[in-house]
Amino acid sequence: MNPALFLHLMSIESRRLLSYRVDFWITMILTLIVQLVVIWALWTAIFAESGKDIVAGWDLQGILAYGVFVFLTGRVVRGGDLQMAVATEIYDGSLSRYLVYPCNYCFTKYAQQLGNIFPDIFQSVLMALLIIPFMESSTTVDLNLTGILMCLPSIFCAHLLFFMMGLLPQLVAFWADNVWSLSVMMRMVTMLIGGATFPLSLFPDSMQSILYMLPFRYLFEFPTLVLLGKVGFEEWITGIVSCLIWCGFFLLLLIPVWRRGTLRYTGVGI
Repeated sequence: MNPALFLHLMSIESRRLLSYRVDFWITMILTLIVQLVVIWALWTAIFAESGKDIVAGWDLQGILAYGVFVFLTGRVVRGGDLQMAVATEIYDGSLSRYLVYPCNYCFTKYAQQLGNIFPDIFQSVLMALLIIPFMESSTTVDLNLTGILMCLPSIFCAHLLFFMMGLLPQLVAFWADNVWSLSVMMRMVTMLIGGATFPLSLFPDSMQSILYMLPFRYLFEFPTLVLLGKVGFEEWITGIVSCLIWCGFFLLLLIPVWRRGTLRYTGVGI
């Protein structure tokens, strides 16, 4: 795809998202408030019940910081979540117009997803700047400029991986009449074992060794730990490379599925 066209598609999607300003901000503010209330009530109760100052390498202030920042980084990683967009275009036949365009369909969709990232980054940074002054200091996290700079490429790699993982179950729509349940299952799995609800260090040791071998941790936990200064430089490089390798793995899965699916596609719609 022409880089100029790719950037143009990103620009269109960013402007489309910002055209609904009230919805854009109200949704963010309300979900953030709910998130803050839930994580504060949950972890305050857990630490009070345990009677410990440190749980799985986190103090109360640190785990609250994790809850806030995994929410903010997660919004960016999921930015432009496909949900049922691709499957819907397969079902209603609107995919046909993309197949005759002189550009790759998957690149087109990814450009649209990237277009959602930049408004989300702006929104998340602004919310973080408003929240940080009210956060108490923690002995288990170290929020600094180096971590912030290292976090940015981690988020972009996580977004690419999330896009590919979300695209795969939707391409099943070439063969199945309803893939909504697959997309929901994928979303729930990535949220649970990707660290979007709590750090993977809170899982039993026997499960952690398995979870760290899977790609899901690079979606939410890894970028957040990088931001909070809990990942060294060498570990960060290893994480970025591992995330890109997983992206390559899913790409190898997507290519044959896409090719076989388009051979079955009739364009009639439902």
